[in-house]
Amino acid sequence: MKTVGTYQAKTHFSKLLERVEKGERITITRHGVPIARLVPPERTAALTAEDAVAELRGLRKECTLGGLPLKSAIEEGRRH
Repeated sequence: MKTVGTYQAKTHFSKLLERVEKGERITITRHGVPIARLVPPERTAALTAEDAVAELRGLRKECTLGGLPLKSAIEEGRRH
Protein backbone atom coordinates (compact mmCIF):
# COMPACT_ATOMS: atom_id res chain seq x y z
CA MET A 1 0.00 0.00 0.00
CA LYS A 2 1.37 3.39 -1.02
CA THR A 3 1.49 6.25 1.50
CA VAL A 4 1.33 9.93 0.53
CA GLY A 5 1.16 13.15 2.52
CA THR A 6 -1.81 15.49 2.37
CA TYR A 7 -0.01 18.08 0.23
CA GLN A 8 1.02 15.47 -2.33
CA ALA A 9 -2.48 13.96 -2.28
CA LYS A 10 -4.03 17.37 -2.92
CA THR A 11 -1.57 18.22 -5.66
CA HIS A 12 -1.80 14.88 -7.49
CA PHE A 13 -5.35 13.81 -6.60
CA SER A 14 -6.45 12.90 -10.13
CA LYS A 15 -3.34 10.73 -10.64
CA LEU A 16 -3.98 9.01 -7.31
CA LEU A 17 -7.56 8.29 -8.35
CA GLU A 18 -6.32 6.72 -11.58
CA ARG A 19 -4.08 4.42 -9.56
CA VAL A 20 -6.92 3.51 -7.20
CA GLU A 21 -9.14 2.81 -10.19
CA LYS A 22 -6.55 0.22 -11.27
CA GLY A 23 -6.83 -1.49 -7.86
CA GLU A 24 -4.13 0.19 -5.76
CA ARG A 25 -4.80 1.21 -2.15
CA ILE A 26 -3.34 4.52 -0.97
CA THR A 27 -3.06 5.85 2.59
CA ILE A 28 -3.02 9.63 3.10
CA THR A 29 -1.05 10.92 6.07
CA ARG A 30 -0.73 14.20 7.93
CA HIS A 31 2.62 14.60 9.66
CA GLY A 32 3.18 10.86 9.26
CA VAL A 33 -0.14 9.90 10.87
CA PRO A 34 -2.65 8.06 8.64
CA ILE A 35 -5.86 10.08 8.28
CA ALA A 36 -7.57 8.60 5.21
CA ARG A 37 -7.42 5.70 2.81
CA LEU A 38 -8.28 5.67 -0.89
CA VAL A 39 -9.49 2.22 -1.91
CA PRO A 40 -11.28 0.93 -4.99
CA PRO A 41 -14.99 0.25 -4.51
CA GLU A 42 -16.15 -3.28 -3.95
CA ARG A 43 -17.20 -4.87 -7.18
CA THR A 44 -20.81 -5.97 -7.20
CA ALA A 45 -22.57 -8.05 -9.77
CA ALA A 46 -24.55 -6.02 -12.28
CA LEU A 47 -28.30 -6.14 -11.91
CA THR A 48 -30.35 -7.69 -14.64
CA ALA A 49 -33.07 -5.52 -16.10
CA GLU A 50 -35.69 -7.66 -14.37
CA ASP A 51 -33.96 -7.26 -10.99
CA ALA A 52 -33.73 -3.49 -11.46
CA VAL A 53 -37.44 -3.24 -12.30
CA ALA A 54 -38.32 -5.36 -9.26
CA GLU A 55 -36.23 -3.12 -6.99
CA LEU A 56 -37.86 0.02 -8.40
CA ARG A 57 -41.32 -1.43 -7.85
CA GLY A 58 -40.42 -2.27 -4.27
CA LEU A 59 -39.07 1.24 -3.74
CA ARG A 60 -42.26 2.71 -5.17
CA LYS A 61 -44.30 0.87 -2.54
CA GLU A 62 -42.08 2.18 0.26
CA CYS A 63 -41.97 5.83 -0.87
CA THR A 64 -45.22 7.74 -0.76
CA LEU A 65 -46.26 11.36 -0.73
CA GLY A 66 -48.54 10.83 2.25
CA GLY A 67 -51.70 11.36 0.20
CA LEU A 68 -50.39 14.53 -1.47
CA PRO A 69 -51.07 14.56 -5.22
CA LEU A 70 -47.89 14.39 -7.32
CA LYS A 71 -48.78 17.62 -9.13
CA SER A 72 -49.01 19.48 -5.80
CA ALA A 73 -45.63 18.11 -4.71
CA ILE A 74 -44.01 19.27 -7.94
CA GLU A 75 -45.53 22.74 -7.63
CA GLU A 76 -44.39 22.97 -3.99
CA GLY A 77 -40.87 22.01 -5.02
CA ARG A 78 -40.80 24.72 -7.67
CA ARG A 79 -41.82 27.38 -5.14
CA HIS A 80 -38.83 26.57 -2.93
